[in-house]
Amino acid sequence: MENLKSSGTEALSPTVALVQFAPLLGNIESNINSLCHLLKAVKADVIVLPELASTGYAFSNRSDAFQCAESVDNSSYIRFLTSQAASLNCFIVSGFNERDENNLYNSAILVGPSGFIGKYRKIHLFWNESDIFEPGDLGLPVFEVAGLKLGLLVCFDWMFPEVWRILALKDVDLVAHPSNLVLPFCQQAVAVHALCNRFYIATANRIGSEGSLHFTGGSVLVSPLGETIIRGSVEEPFVGSHTIDLSLSRNKNITPRNTLKESRRPECYTFLTTVEKK
Repeated sequence: MENLKSSGTEALSPTVALVQFAPLLGNIESNINSLCHLLKAVKADVIVLPELASTGYAFSNRSDAFQCAESVDNSSYIRFLTSQAASLNCFIVSGFNERDENNLYNSAILVGPSGFIGKYRKIHLFWNESDIFEPGDLGLPVFEVAGLKLGLLVCFDWMFPEVWRILALKDVDLVAHPSNLVLPFCQQAVAVHALCNRFYIATANRIGSEGSLHFTGGSVLVSPLGETIIRGSVEEPFVGSHTIDLSLSRNKNITPRNTLKESRRPECYTFLTTVEKK
């Protein structure tokens, strides 16, 4: 476990930053150059970048995606992020076009000053992503960095309340949510998930267009009370940061007699885990 802030009051007030930009499809070097410029303006403990920030998104086919995918143990992109994390003394979450032998995954990676820490592979694939990527197979890991518990989701995962609730039950303070959102109502749903699960959500979206897709920008940092603390531009690159209060994410009291965990009725939810036999 890496932890930049392990004691004292600082541990309750890490700073979270969002970075949005328009990755160039299939060009890791160009995307590194763009991020190098943008990250110069960031001072934060945790920085969140968009989905597939290393390569762009709208691949014509699996072969095109495979050609610019990288493995986590031999990645120029991860080496770049690690150097930035060391220079800025922070942790960075980024979308990543991951190659694992002959498989491709739409992943989110976490790096720190000492290097690669861990990853999450997108569980819910959107539209034709299933023609290119394998569905995630690593579950929902939680990492302890910068004095907080950090969960990872990617883009279309926003649609499925089950994964957000699992992370809440794992006591995360912040969900880093690299995204390439194209539907107009996603950011509103993020605020609802933050409120219902009483944690912070950092959704770093991208801008621009690829093929027929136009990305909606508007990156958001949302509080455990459902309040939007940061909102990015719809069309322009954006860097924004805010110091968060972990006492809010750790207070699960809804009323004096109701808490998020204790008021649940898992025995009534068995339908969610029952496979209907046809």
